[in-house]
Amino acid sequence: AIHKKYGGVVPELASRAHQQNIIPVIDSALQEANINKNQLHAIAFTRGPGLLGSLLVGSSFAKSFSLGLGIPLIEVDHLQAHILAHFIQDNPDDKIPKFPFLCLTVSGGHTQIVLVKDHFDMTIIGQTIDDAAGEAFDKAAKILGLPYPGGPLVDKYAKLGNPGSFHFPEPSMPDYDYSFSGLKTSFLYKIRDELKLNPNFIEENRDNLCASIQKTIVQVLIKKLEIAAKELGISEIAIAGGVSANSQLRQTLLDNQEKLGWNVFIPKFAYTTDNAAMIAITGYLKYLKQEFTDFEATSYARKDSGI
Repeated sequence: AIHKKYGGVVPELASRAHQQNIIPVIDSALQEANINKNQLHAIAFTRGPGLLGSLLVGSSFAKSFSLGLGIPLIEVDHLQAHILAHFIQDNPDDKIPKFPFLCLTVSGGHTQIVLVKDHFDMTIIGQTIDDAAGEAFDKAAKILGLPYPGGPLVDKYAKLGNPGSFHFPEPSMPDYDYSFSGLKTSFLYKIRDELKLNPNFIEENRDNLCASIQKTIVQVLIKKLEIAAKELGISEIAIAGGVSANSQLRQTLLDNQEKLGWNVFIPKFAYTTDNAAMIAITGYLKYLKQEFTDFEATSYARKDSGI
């Protein structure tokens, strides 16, 4: 809510909000879990990638908490955690992926196809060379004058529109890689040119524009995933990240379960966007392996390679 009037996340405001809320949030989490801090066995924290200011607030508190309680510290990679959220079982019969599986991780900052051979044996086999799919959704929303965050609104209005109304070029990239910058530009130019002819173009075509751009983005995402699954002979397929909440992406994956014989894993909505549960499950899996972190670990905004 604090970022809405700025049309995007303001890093300084985000880190201040983290600082103001971290202790009350932890207090309330302990109360809801009906435990006290002395019953904790370890402290897991996000080391990166992400906004450095916010990460520093979390890591500094985690180190202090760990030191004060005399319990181990566990660092968690944000992107690994999105994937490992599939191992959260709210109920004993919740199904979890079998190794190896492919995970399409899609958010505002990342678009990757990851080959997951074990909990911590992951290889990025395809990724965007420029903009992320979530960024393409948000940019389309901004062009249409929709408020931040725009991605969910594109999804909402797309349900009311005809996805065949407008056609946008699908980028052609080698191997399993993606590109969304050209699609963003094509959408921008289409709107710009049509507004010259009809000032009410967006208002009259909002739903159809949302449906058309969403269809294109989802098709691009799924096509590469289909190719990777076929060439690698993998039928266990998962999605993760904020864009995995998109209704058309979720439905297309379910359709492929029938059409291609995939065993599909779609996260609950609560585990799509950034959340503490995915950090906790990753920390738990590392705890079982006794993989602890020393206090010299520093936060990182991005990784040069790997996951």
